[in-house]
Amino acid sequence: MAQWWADVQMKFTAAFITGDRWKLYFRGLGLTLEVAVFAGIIGVVIGTAIALMKLTRTRGGKETAFSRIAEIYIDVIRGTPSVLQLLIMWFVIMKSSTNSVLVASLAFGINSGAYVAEIIRGGILAVDAGQTEAGRSVGLSSWQTLRCIVLPQAFKNALPPIGNEFITLIKETAILGYVGLSDLTRVANQITTRTYEAFMPLIGAAVIYFVIIKILTILLGILERRLRKSDNR
Repeated sequence: MAQWWADVQMKFTAAFITGDRWKLYFRGLGLTLEVAVFAGIIGVVIGTAIALMKLTRTRGGKETAFSRIAEIYIDVIRGTPSVLQLLIMWFVIMKSSTNSVLVASLAFGINSGAYVAEIIRGGILAVDAGQTEAGRSVGLSSWQTLRCIVLPQAFKNALPPIGNEFITLIKETAILGYVGLSDLTRVANQITTRTYEAFMPLIGAAVIYFVIIKILTILLGILERRLRKSDNR
């Protein structure tokens, strides 16, 4: 037992203490969160635009060119692996860019936008049609009704699912190492190659991911409860 504990301590020291390697984990976590936050913002902006495009109809109720473009975008993005989208963005579309965080954020933001679009579209459709009729009856235009009445309620309905999408986004950034970025997962792999021991670095990275996701899940649960209370007032 004593030998086992001594071995664990030695591996822990090699993975986290020697050469201040714990700092590498936090730098990797910082990059992971930076890309996830920027990508989340981009995803919400793109997703909102795509959701509105998909809901456009002619006066006869038929699909418009905008709605077809939105459907193609969603189908293509959701039908291809995110790692391939990252590689295409990195090596093809923006291969001349020197801003690695921007390139990665765009790749993940475009990917997230397809999922956020469906979330926001569902939020818009969940708003009672009477709200739109009430807005038009007091003299608001279609755009004013959408902007002032429908979208605020739609975003309120969509906030919890968008929060879940952000949590998923953080975990998806674990593929950043494919393009050479030192995110949390890549840092764990780099330390594994230096120490010739995989258990501690990988478990350490997994624990950090778990703690961050758990904190965000708790905060999201608090938000959902507050939204429910506000709906019951």
